[in-house]
Amino acid sequence: MRKALALALLLAPALVLAQDATPDAVQTNLDYVWTIVAAALVFLMQAGFALLETGLTRAKNAANIIMKNVMDAAAGSIVFFLIGFGLMFGPSLGGWIGTAGFGLTGLEGQEMSWVYTFFFFQAVFAATATTIVSGAVAERVNFAAYLIVSLVISGLIYPVFGSWAWGGLLNGGGWLEGLGFLDFAGSTVVHSVGGWAALAGALVVGARAGKYDADGKPVAIPGHSIPLAALGVFILWFGWFGFNAGSTTAGTTDIGIIAANTFLAAGAGAVAAMVVTWIRGGMPDVGMTLNGVLAGLVGITAGCDAVLPIGAVGIGLIAGVLVVYASLWLETFVDDPVGAVAVHGVCGAWGTLAVAIFAADGFSVAQLGVQAIGVAAAFLWTFPLAFVLFKVLKSAMGLRIDDEVETGGLDLHEHGTVAYPEFQNAAYAVPATAEPAHEPSTNGTHAPTPVSA
Repeated sequence: MRKALALALLLAPALVLAQDATPDAVQTNLDYVWTIVAAALVFLMQAGFALLETGLTRAKNAANIIMKNVMDAAAGSIVFFLIGFGLMFGPSLGGWIGTAGFGLTGLEGQEMSWVYTFFFFQAVFAATATTIVSGAVAERVNFAAYLIVSLVISGLIYPVFGSWAWGGLLNGGGWLEGLGFLDFAGSTVVHSVGGWAALAGALVVGARAGKYDADGKPVAIPGHSIPLAALGVFILWFGWFGFNAGSTTAGTTDIGIIAANTFLAAGAGAVAAMVVTWIRGGMPDVGMTLNGVLAGLVGITAGCDAVLPIGAVGIGLIAGVLVVYASLWLETFVDDPVGAVAVHGVCGAWGTLAVAIFAADGFSVAQLGVQAIGVAAAFLWTFPLAFVLFKVLKSAMGLRIDDEVETGGLDLHEHGTVAYPEFQNAAYAVPATAEPAHEPSTNGTHAPTPVSA
């Protein structure tokens, strides 16, 4: 009895406050809480990217990959705060670029508590777009040059395109928004922008030593840890519920179907990728199946709020097939160790187009045209600018590390450490020969040779 009385006395102030709170105030508080929680889930995706990229590359470069992912989030968030947020969400200049909000200043009259919350949510999105590049240029890029790339993507390339499509979420209003372009959580705004920048980087920096044989055919360079890669994918899958459902920035019942669509599309992408590789190679490919999960997630991101669950399954299935064939084709001329271009660039474009094809209210030719304009604009803005950036860095400071460093690994040369000191000798061993894979595979899980260091 005394315990019950004490509990009642402790809860009394909260009960009084709850009675005084209006429904609007409760909803507002819920919106803030949901948006912050969702942003934290998206931030956790950085860990997923780090583990995925580390697992699909060699042990001698693991510390370097971790550093790149850490700095994408750390330094990238600062430059997005100082420059990118204003370019993306400030009052728009002709629908092309934001003009205020740099360093979260010049926003008089705004509800600043919401600005801070919204900034946090958008900053972790910017980090996601930026870190997509890391895996595509892994194992051979100068760390200092990569840092400059990361800052330019976070501070300029991503936010400018974002202002065209999403500026109206705060103070802006981009020209793509004006056309009716739909990309709810960023299949194109985040993923294709990151994917096309990754393509530019991989082309300019060139292939890793031993990636292509004397006839120009791709050779598998297996990563050192499929379990790490798989854990990374599961973390990404988990964080994606914040990415998609959190894009409501409101704690409403709308998040239910978004979460369901996200889950189903990922599963469908994995199943499709597994089946295709099983039929093609006689075995279900682990790495491709993992990328199938991500393909489905990227594909559903644009229309997660606009399609029915059966449509989400269809989008995921097609994305799972696309990622296999896109990876095989791209690998013939681009060395992308983690398949970032296929997953994020190609499947991001597919997901954006799919909004018009699988929409719950029916297929729309007009909407498909608008979506295609958005997809094209993302490529035409991102790829040339990123390509020029990488070319300038290549000339000005050296984009690629030298052959000796590449052979020994970036960890010791770039950071003075190794990720696995107990296996240092094995990690730095160089295979005498490189055998071709049974068939081209971005992650090399069908290579006849053991997983290399």
